Amino acid sequence: MRFNKTKPLTALAMLVAALALAVGFSACGSSSSSTTSEETTAETTTEETSGGEEEVSGGEAIKSNPANAKVSLKIGSKNFPEQEILGEIYAQALAAAGYKATSDLSLGSETVALKAVETGAVSGYPEYASTALTSFFGLEPEEVPSDATEAWEKANAEFEKKGLVAFAPTPFASANAVGTLKSTAEKYGLKTVSDLEGVSEKLTLYGSPECRERIDCLAGLEKLYGLKFKQFKPVDISLRYKVLENHQADLSILFTTDPQLSAEKNKFVILEDDKHV
Repeated sequence: MRFNKTKPLTALAMLVAALALAVGFSACGSSSSSTTSEETTAETTTEETSGGEEEVSGGEAIKSNPANAKVSLKIGSKNFPEQEILGEIYAQALAAAGYKATSDLSLGSETVALKAVETGAVSGYPEYASTALTSFFGLEPEEVPSDATEAWEKANAEFEKKGLVAFAPTPFASANAVGTLKSTAEKYGLKTVSDLEGVSEKLTLYGSPECRERIDCLAGLEKLYGLKFKQFKPVDISLRYKVLENHQADLSILFTTDPQLSAEKNKFVILEDDKHV
């Protein structure tokens, strides 16, 4: 996720895989087919043309190469819906390109997912360039390049040192957001994160275990907004909506691309990040 004073923190997804997997792509298929698999599938879905060829909406057709059938791939993901969707898109795109591709989704946190790649449990999984740079390679959020290409290049260079590779990122992004029930927002008059001033001491915030140290999470809310909460509780990100519904949490760290924010917009709301954490 990028960090500066004028933009919200955002995250670009990319496929992280063992270096041997990348070699397999180039050795077992044409460059066009492998590039299409990684670069287009996370951004679009496929549809069937009148000629029966599977085509990427808004992109190039994924062409199956018989030589790819010699390579078996298992694509994983972290344990929340956006990741599971991205993982499945990558797996299906690779299958369309002729690979023996399967998916093993919802592995766990980024640490668990990366370990799965390093041990060979999966061939690759979608990761965010900024998450990789801050969680795996020790960069402070403000040190993450604001340019998406630069962030990906830096992450890829670090992954290569570990014998891994980060394929080209998607053109879309996600960001953390402070979410709550609509009823809670109405009760306390909350529309922006700044509205939590004078109220946050009464409220419990739930977030992922790493939220405590992240500038785009609890650390940023405390440092940049000056907020203090009644309690912060770490929670598995797959439960971030359930803790709101069960009234365990007053606030929960959500993702701006969560489908629940659209499908259940009368139940959940996110607070505007008016200081652009």
